[in-house]
Amino acid sequence: MSHAIGTGPSVAQLETRLRERLAPTRLEVLDESYQHAGHVGANDTGFGTHFRVRIASHVFTGKSRVACHRLVYDALQDFIAQGLHALAIETENPPNTTPV
Repeated sequence: MSHAIGTGPSVAQLETRLRERLAPTRLEVLDESYQHAGHVGANDTGFGTHFRVRIASHVFTGKSRVACHRLVYDALQDFIAQGLHALAIETENPPNTTPV
């Protein structure tokens, strides 16, 4: 999939990728690009550069916060070439997933 430089990925694209790769039980992707207008990495469109991801997944069970964040970054890596500049990640284990 090809995108024009500077347009950035969409919330829907990030959500789809995260659902495919991490099977979240809870997922919220917010485009916060408008808050960064004029900052380094922002583009003229006002979207597609700065995102916040709130995600819970059984894949995170037993992993450190750093390891969980790495899984999210790895899932979204190819969107960086499409203009993704900043990613704020909030991860959590789904309820009742304490390892035995």
